[in-house]
Amino acid sequence: MDIAVESLETSALTKAKLAELLYEQIGLNKRESKDMVDAFFDHVAASLVSGQDVKITGFGNFQIRTKAPRPGRNPRTGEMVPIEARRVVTFHPSQKLKAQIQDDDR
Repeated sequence: MDIAVESLETSALTKAKLAELLYEQIGLNKRESKDMVDAFFDHVAASLVSGQDVKITGFGNFQIRTKAPRPGRNPRTGEMVPIEARRVVTFHPSQKLKAQIQDDDR
């Protein structure tokens, strides 16, 4: 399936634009399109919150990484401030996506 993104007004692809593309190119009604996009992102977010990695073949991997606490510094005052441990999401693109991006630049 080839989804044309050229018709979008801005360079950012939003959830609303994804729903509109599903409506236009697949034929779902607008409500179903919106619900499908919302359900997809809700499921991805829930998986990440529960600590599971999300792997989308041909696109990339979203992984949860735990960052250790570390000393920080307030740039205005120079005062040392502790930075708490936290969990962050990282994204690693697949080789297929990297190749598509490189081919598009040429």
